[in-house]
Amino acid sequence: MTIKVLIVDDSAVVRQVLSQVFTSATGIEVQDVANDPYMAMDKMKLHWPDVIVLDVEMPRMDGITFLRQLMASRPTPVVICSSLTQKGTDISMQALAAGAVEVIAKPTSGVKGFLEESANQLINAVRSAAAARMNRVRVMPSAGGAPASHAPASGGAAAGALETRPKLSADAILSAPTGSNVFATTERIIVIGTSTGGTQALETVLTELPRTCPGLAIVQHMPEKFTRSFAERLNSLSQIEVKEASNGDRILPGRALIAPGGKHMMVKRNGAFYQVEVVDGPLVSRHKPSVDVLFRSAAKFAGKNALGIIMTGMGDDGAKGLKEMHDCGAKTIAQDEESCVVFGMPKEAIKLGAADEVMALEQLAKAICR
Repeated sequence: MTIKVLIVDDSAVVRQVLSQVFTSATGIEVQDVANDPYMAMDKMKLHWPDVIVLDVEMPRMDGITFLRQLMASRPTPVVICSSLTQKGTDISMQALAAGAVEVIAKPTSGVKGFLEESANQLINAVRSAAAARMNRVRVMPSAGGAPASHAPASGGAAAGALETRPKLSADAILSAPTGSNVFATTERIIVIGTSTGGTQALETVLTELPRTCPGLAIVQHMPEKFTRSFAERLNSLSQIEVKEASNGDRILPGRALIAPGGKHMMVKRNGAFYQVEVVDGPLVSRHKPSVDVLFRSAAKFAGKNALGIIMTGMGDDGAKGLKEMHDCGAKTIAQDEESCVVFGMPKEAIKLGAADEVMALEQLAKAICR
């Protein structure tokens, strides 16, 4: 089936380049373009798109307002294409809370060249958004405690994939575990991996956790500079501390560490406690951060002291890593199909026999506390 895309951006250059990128892709058709939401609404009266690629800062009506109106009337997959400025990332977090399922980061200058170089990333983001089940989006509170909108909201991250590059495994970052050779301790850690639909799924889980819960290390596929705003938003809504991880941060009870965009994050044992190591490196499973890297490190250094959870997302990142955790004695959970926005990553993990349990999103917080 051809994915029909509507591009809404006040920059003529961006509209032109995005049109060229999507037109070159198999199975994607640029149905129309618009320079602001008012024009977009006029065009949508004639032909409704499958996916909308939306800027957030535009004249006459901003992208957030348009998105909320859209989700209230006819929920449609939306990919946010926003600048890398702090203001841009903060607004994009609002957009994810209001219902966007993907986010692409664009620079404030050299946009034409960036978009051309990031063609596969853009194409994968649209394909991922098109696969989203909009009946699984949900209303979430804003940082101030009030509802973000009266519409359901879901979230996600750009695929971050370059199909022309070889698909590397976690071997590119660290060697495979040799078996269940980690002694059981009283300290437990949780590792979570997610992608499309994950921003709101994580919000559902983390806001239900008490301060006494085990420490968490989390990979959410998201561009560089966006993860800090994402962590700050979750921190403002949760009882537990949520922060973007820095190299050497300890994994402590009541704390969740979010892998920074554009870096890999690993769990390491340091004496009597666990900490994270944040490193650069190539894309793994076509992602950075990669869930496979996080899960492999948990298998290798935490073993039976860890719980691994793979959640909603496109593709298969994390499936092999969860199987490694399972084989090393860790408890493992996959989110079920019914509660996923995109049943990709959990499906692949289940196929490999990596999941001890399959459960709904609403059950995960209780499983973590157990």
